[in-house]
Amino acid sequence: MRFPQSKIQNGITFTELVSELIAEVKQLSCESIRAIALHANDINTMSLVITKWTIDEYHRMIEAGILDDRRVELLKGEIVDMPPEGEPHAYFSSEAGEYLSRLLGDRVMIRSSKPITLPNNSEPEPDIAIVQRLGREYLEHHPYPENIFWLIEYSDSSLEKDLEIKTKIYAEVGIPEYWVVNLKRRQLVVFREPQDGEYASKSTLSGGIVYSLAFPDVAISVNKIISND
Repeated sequence: MRFPQSKIQNGITFTELVSELIAEVKQLSCESIRAIALHANDINTMSLVITKWTIDEYHRMIEAGILDDRRVELLKGEIVDMPPEGEPHAYFSSEAGEYLSRLLGDRVMIRSSKPITLPNNSEPEPDIAIVQRLGREYLEHHPYPENIFWLIEYSDSSLEKDLEIKTKIYAEVGIPEYWVVNLKRRQLVVFREPQDGEYASKSTLSGGIVYSLAFPDVAISVNKIISND
């Protein structure tokens, strides 16, 4: 049903418009109403088609400035908004990054909230990425899975995404170790042993010492990671 454009152009009021629309609906036969309802149901049950983007397409959008005003990351071909960081998120992740930098020294590079490029059309920006020191090679590309020792995310509002979605993304490409800090509970969740797109090992810590797979000789204080105590 379309309302005649001439009536709109002639200055019909909103009340008059609604009244005439109601009158037209009343004139519809039961068969017509049933057909409209069936058509609407068909529309509601249609599968949604989500556009998937490749890494190259995502990079071209970045270069063109299309995403300049948005905090986003690419996850399995989908461009996903990143929630703003609250004060605890920003503070604890910054302090932990400095702590790990002092602890591991020149053996690693600590990248905070910088992209990593993964072959499953993902380019997330983990809060902390502990990666190989490749110098100017990172002018040509972000760290690949083979350059990554382990990743750390600090989660509050993004907890579901970090625990469910990102674990699968990271395990799928063979990231050996992934840590999630649950800011609400002040817990460290450690994922290890990627197998068939999942992590076979998961442990939850609230204190003590943890040793990364990459540097088993270095004792890392869990409290320094989750609360900077």
